[in-house]
Formats: sequence, structure tokens, C-alpha cells
Amino acid sequence: MLPSRHLRAAVRQRSHRPPAAGEACSGKLDADVIRRNKAITVHMRAGRVGEAERLFDAMPSRSTSTYNAMLAGYASNGRLPVALSLFRSIPRPDTFSYNTLLHALAVSSSLTDARSLFDEMPVKDSVTYNVMISSHANHGLVSLARKYFDLAPEKDAVSWNGMLAAYVRNGRVQEARELFNSRTEWDAISWNALMAGYAQLGRMAEAQELFDRMPQRDVVSWNTMVSGYARGGDMVEARRMFDMAPVRDVFTWTAVVSGYAQNGMLEDARMVFDAMPERNPVSWNAMVAAYVQRRMMEKAKELFDIMPCRNVASWNTMLTGYAQAGMLDEARAVFDMMPQKDAVSWAAMLAAYAQGGFSEETLQLFIKMGQCGEWVNRSAFACLLSTCADIAALECGMQLHGRLIKAGYGLGRFVGNALLAMYFKCGNMEDARNAFEQMEDRDAVSWNTVIAGYARHGFGKEALEVFDMMRATSTKPDDITLVGVLAACSHSGLVEKGISYFYSMHHDFGVTAKPEHYTCMIDLLGRAGRLDEAQGLMKDMPFEPDATMWGALLGASRIHRNSELGKSAAEKIFELEPENAGMYVLLSNIYASSGKWRDVGKMRVMMEDRGVKKVPGFSWMEVQNKVHTFSVGDCVHPEKEKIYAFLEDLDMRIKKAGYVSATEMVLHDVEDEEKEHMLKYHSEKLAVAYGILNIPVGRPIRVIKNLRVCGDCHNAFKYISAIEGRLIILRDSNRFHHFRDGSCSCGDYW
Repeated sequence: MLPSRHLRAAVRQRSHRPPAAGEACSGKLDADVIRRNKAITVHMRAGRVGEAERLFDAMPSRSTSTYNAMLAGYASNGRLPVALSLFRSIPRPDTFSYNTLLHALAVSSSLTDARSLFDEMPVKDSVTYNVMISSHANHGLVSLARKYFDLAPEKDAVSWNGMLAAYVRNGRVQEARELFNSRTEWDAISWNALMAGYAQLGRMAEAQELFDRMPQRDVVSWNTMVSGYARGGDMVEARRMFDMAPVRDVFTWTAVVSGYAQNGMLEDARMVFDAMPERNPVSWNAMVAAYVQRRMMEKAKELFDIMPCRNVASWNTMLTGYAQAGMLDEARAVFDMMPQKDAVSWAAMLAAYAQGGFSEETLQLFIKMGQCGEWVNRSAFACLLSTCADIAALECGMQLHGRLIKAGYGLGRFVGNALLAMYFKCGNMEDARNAFEQMEDRDAVSWNTVIAGYARHGFGKEALEVFDMMRATSTKPDDITLVGVLAACSHSGLVEKGISYFYSMHHDFGVTAKPEHYTCMIDLLGRAGRLDEAQGLMKDMPFEPDATMWGALLGASRIHRNSELGKSAAEKIFELEPENAGMYVLLSNIYASSGKWRDVGKMRVMMEDRGVKKVPGFSWMEVQNKVHTFSVGDCVHPEKEKIYAFLEDLDMRIKKAGYVSATEMVLHDVEDEEKEHMLKYHSEKLAVAYGILNIPVGRPIRVIKNLRVCGDCHNAFKYISAIEGRLIILRDSNRFHHFRDGSCSCGDYW
């Protein structure tokens, strides 16, 4: 992206010097200049930039139109830096010159630079404002689009239709309707756009009302209604509209095929498909997609193989189908065979790897994508940020942040929300909050992500402050918001606040308590030691407790060493989820901490009899763009000897400071010395030791663990943070812990 200061410099350099020799920028143009201007335009449209440049250089006399032809040609051929350089050299740039560069910047997603150029323009016309409206709308920045719409002194049909379409595309149909009602001079395109907005939201009664009032309908009007009813599952009404349509085109037929397919009526879809008088690639893709959606990949492939008109969308449909079916080898084979790939192809393959848990392959494919010069779309950015979040690859995520800002996506909701989640999951609270504050357009997902992020880090006060900020906006809290609020109270020990929110959320926010809210409350009461109240709440629920609720009660039993209640909760979990290894281990911990070794042994035998395998614990961290993984007693890391030597020294130093091994956490009836040895080399301790050795002082040490951190490691890290003077951020399967100066952000309330 071109820095805004370069644009300002370019405009400042627009002196009003007299034309140099050979530059006729005003007055009557001779026929030769006009002829050559047309030739330049023809060359540029054909991509023959070199030919246009040679013609331009050879011209004895030029007009502003000559420069504009070159400027537009460079822009359309992706030569934005050259276009900017040429713009600086135009003796007398006109409004067309400015608009051409403005459009080029907007198309290249350089919205910051587009705004800078807009502010510098000496004269603006309706085209100028329309470019700003459409470019911001295309990036989901509807509020900014409306700002430029309101600023426009004169609005033409393009302005009105552009603003209406901006609202519709971004799901803000109420604002679209208000704009629509503010004037009467709308054409069929506008009626269809608003009608489509209602249809896309499933509000077919309002779409039908518009349809019935339309002064003039075209085939698009009928297609919108057919597809709207079909998408909503009302195939009777969709078919009625289809049969009534005075004119049908291939899209009308395709809408019915897609409708039957989306509603699982494959035989009807195929009958309509076979009866179509003509088919286009969209028709074929709809039928292939119908089989793909039902995971009938053999049928999809049979149809795909006989398609006479495959396009990139056809290949993408097959690629996505294989990916969603978990057939990654087949998906990659399709991807590699594609004669042409687009941003959707790359994004689909990235998503396939990411959703399959193949984080390394995801990032490697992204690197290859960059080497191929492919454009990264919003879906790909969101997928990559999600991958970075899953493995806590903060450095990679920050690099992506820089790239998405250059691509013009930094302020949009879709990628912005993924960016928020990445920073929170990587434990970078400051950048998460900065990203949130820089978002120009927030939705419920944005607010919920921040509230849940603070909650998981144990920063309940901050989570509730954000909740209060949300309530002061037009965004209404939903059930997910309240889950985050209750979790914040639970993780931070804000018991009375949590109880107050739980019992008032229906009255204050119209949110009816769901199982997730009850689980948070059981967890909140249980952590606080109010076990009787937690059990009473479970009895009074309007539905039966699930395994997650019993798990919260079991966790509370571990904290307060109530083995009888723990056993009762565990038995319920074993009935509901007999293969949940974590619950066996949790109950074993309760028995072990009470010295009930016979019961620990019984649990081990029960696991063996039921074929339940304990999930091995491992930890990982990112150092210099590389992810390092550790397991308990790791003996494969290339720097293992250095790590173990440092850990031995560290163990001695923290013991001198008062650390005592929590040997009761070991699930084996062995001597305390052996228990200490077993605790010393837990995966998270190895990771922290490696981080201290390799991460510069002053930077946080960020470690991820796939299971809950054990009590001994939690205690040890408090001492290590004080002795080493380091901030240690640990993300386990349940929450974050920030260790600093001998204490943890959870306040030992976890």
C-alpha cells in the first residue's frame, strides 16, 4: 500500500507550471492527439502496457486526456505505483485524473490513501463521492460509506443505488428501507435490491409486499422471490412462483434446482435439472453442490466428470466437498489439478487443513500462496488468524495483522473479529484491546469476543467494564454475551455479581437461561464452595443436567476436596460420556489428594476395562516463528540437555525461595522423592525453561498446554516468575494464567 504521506506529497507537487514543450494541456486538440489517445486506451485495455508507453513517449504533443488514458491504463493493469508517479507529472490534472487515481486506490484496498487523496482534491464531483461510497461499502465500512453519501452535495442514481446496496449487502435492511422510503424515484434495480435484502434475511412477507407493489417487474424480480422462498425451505411457494413467472431464464430454473437441493429433495432437484431447456455453469454447479452437501461425493464426481463447462467455481465445489467430508488427500489432489485457482480455492484448502488440525500444513500453504503472488481474501485471513490462535503463533499472527492492514481489511468486522480472537487466544491483551478500539464497525461478535477474552484470562473487572460499554451502544447483548459475563464472574470470584446477572438477564436483556448459563452458575457457585447451592440449582433447572454441568460440579469437588460429591458427579458423567478420560483423571486427583490410593487404583482398572485412554499432556510455544512442542520427560528436543540442566538449577533456586512440591498431585503411591522427580519434568515446566533460555528479557513467555495445568506447576510458576523477573502467560484447556512477581492473575481461584 502506498503511504498517505506520498499521496500528500504528490498533490503538493501538483504545481500550476506552464506546460513544457510538447505538452498541450488546454485549448483545441488536434486530430493526431485524439487518435493517439484512443490508441493508448486500446493498448492498455489489451494489457499491452509497453506499447502504450512507447506511443506516449513518442508523442510530440499531449493533452490532459493523454495522461488520463495512461493513468487509467496503469491502474487497470495493477501498476499503482507507476500510476502515482505519472499523476505527479500531469501538468494540469483535472477531476477525471483525481477520480481515476482515487478509484485505483480504492480497488487496491488502500482506503487510507484513498481518504487522503479525497481530502486533497480541489474539485469533487458525483463520481468522486460514488467511489468513496462503494469502496467503503465493499469493505463492510457502511457507516463511513454513509458519511460520504451525506457529504455529497449532489446525488445521482448511482449514489442512491450504491448506498442502498451497501446497506443490503451488509444485512442492514432496516436502514436500507428507511433510505428507500425517503424518496420515490427508484428503478427496478433498487426495488430488486431491497427485496433481495429481505429475502436473504428470510423475511419473505416483507419481500412479497415489495414484490406486490412493484410498478414494473423483470425476470430478476421473479428470480429473487423464487430463490428467497427456496432458501427459506418453502418449496411449495417457490414452485408456485416459478410456475407463475411470465419469463424464465436459466437462473430461474437454477434457483429451483438449488432450492430442492438445499432442502434435501435431491430427486426433485435432479428432475428439474434434467428438464432444463438450457444449462450454464451455475446450473451444473448447483446440482454438483447438491450431491456435495449430502456427502455423496461419488455422485458429485460422476456429474463433475461429464460437465461440459467447468469453471473455477466447479472445481471449488469439489474441493470444498472433499474438505468438508474430511477427505484431505482427495481435496489436495483436486487443488493441485485445478487449471486455475482463485482466492476461494486457496481459502478452501487453507480451511480444510486448519479445520483438520493441520496447523503446520496450513501455514506452509499460506507461504506457498504468497510465493505464487495470490491475493489473500478475507476468508483466508480469518482462517489463518484462527490457525495462529489455535497454536498461539503470536509472531505469525502479528505479521498477518500487518498484511491485512495493507490489504485494507484491518477495520472490517469479519477479519477484525478474527484478529481479536487471535490476540486474546495468544495472550496478548494489549494488542487485542487496541485492535478492538481501532475497529470502526463493531457487531455483537466483536463485543462478545472481548468480554469472553477477558473472562478467560481471569480479568473479570475488565470484562464487566466492556459489558457496560456494550450496553451503552445500540448493540443488544445476546445469550453468548451473558455466557461471557457469567464466565467472567466465575473465573474472578465475583459470586454475587454473577448471581445478580443470572437472575436478571431475562428481565433486563430478554435472554432466557440456556444450559450454558446454568453451567457457568454451577461453576461459579462450586468454585466459591457453595456446593449445596450448586446442587440445588441443578435440581431446579428446566432440563436434565448434562456432562458439562456434572463436570463443573466435579471440578468444584476437586478444589474443595469433597470426594463423596466428586464420586457422585463422576458416576453421572460416566453414564453420559463413558469415554471422557479427563473426568477419570479428575476423580483420581481427588482420591490421590486424600490419600485414597485403593480408589485411585480402582479408577485405573476401570479405565482399562472400558478401553479409555488418558490423553497425553503436552505443551508448546512459539520462538522466532517456530513452534516447539514438549511432552512430560521429553527426550527428543534438540536442546534437551541444556533445558534439563537449567531446570535442575531452577528447581534448587525456587526451593530455597520456599517452593514445596505438591506431591499429592501424583497419581501413584510411590515415595515422595520419586513423586518430586515425576513433577519436575512436566511438559509446561520444560516449555517455560526453554522460553527463559531463548526469549529475550522483557518479553513475555507464552506457553500453551492441551490439558489443565497441574497444581504443582501452577505453584512453581509463581516462584519462577519472581526469581527470574519474567511474565509467564500459560494457556491451558480451561483458561489463562498470567504469572508475574510471584502471583497469578487467577488469584489461585481456578
